[in-house]
Amino acid sequence: MAGGLSIFVVSDATGETSERVVRSALAQFGNAQVTLIRRGHVSTAEQVRAVLMEASMQDSFVLHTLVSDELRRVMLAESRYLRVDTLDLMGPVLDRLATHLHLTPLEKPGLFKQLIEVQSRHIEAVEFAFAHDDGLHAEELDKSDMVLVGVSRTMKTPTMLYLAYKGWFCANVPLVHGVPQEPILETLPRERVFCLVMTPVRLVELRRARASYMGLPAEPYASLEAIRQEMRFAEDLCSRHAWQRIDVTGKSVEEVAQEILVSCCLP
Repeated sequence: MAGGLSIFVVSDATGETSERVVRSALAQFGNAQVTLIRRGHVSTAEQVRAVLMEASMQDSFVLHTLVSDELRRVMLAESRYLRVDTLDLMGPVLDRLATHLHLTPLEKPGLFKQLIEVQSRHIEAVEFAFAHDDGLHAEELDKSDMVLVGVSRTMKTPTMLYLAYKGWFCANVPLVHGVPQEPILETLPRERVFCLVMTPVRLVELRRARASYMGLPAEPYASLEAIRQEMRFAEDLCSRHAWQRIDVTGKSVEEVAQEILVSCCLP
């Protein structure tokens, strides 16, 4: 063949995945003279016909991953009319899955890419959370979607991780009575900072349990009077900076996270 074979990779999304499949297959044919032509975002019958017309004017082969049943029918009919060899990579897989799952395909282009992007963001969010737990890398707090502050044992870390697993970039910073706060907290938009508070009585219970488990002295860490001072300190900072206040007493991590998201006006 004089000009070599042209392989048209046609997709209603970007066509990147389809092209990788073709290149993997071509690796089995050494230095075969082949030109790959990607046609992405093909979403109408007119676009399908245009690609097939272009392919019909050369030695070609069309490989497509169209999720729309209508567009696949157009591709089949027009390719027969124009005598262009085509291969449907998506249709048979969708049909077989529909049979076994007893479901109808959504036929929405680009869902796989969207899924990968969502999964990637979730992974990045979790990595960010671990890197910004308990005040670590405070200079990067401006990269957070939200920052949780509060005294020890007010559910900052578990709530942060729950939000991270949902894809939100979250950090937490401890508020320690008598220790200056991180200066960057004053520069953050107040609607992105959440002060988690808890009744002193409940906090005493949690701290005593932790002290017992860790083999630590209960005083002054689990002292009711010391905890009351810490809570007054945290409440004062919260009021002074107009941070959003979230009472976590008796609530689950899921409830606290949902309250934060609602306060942020986030879905």
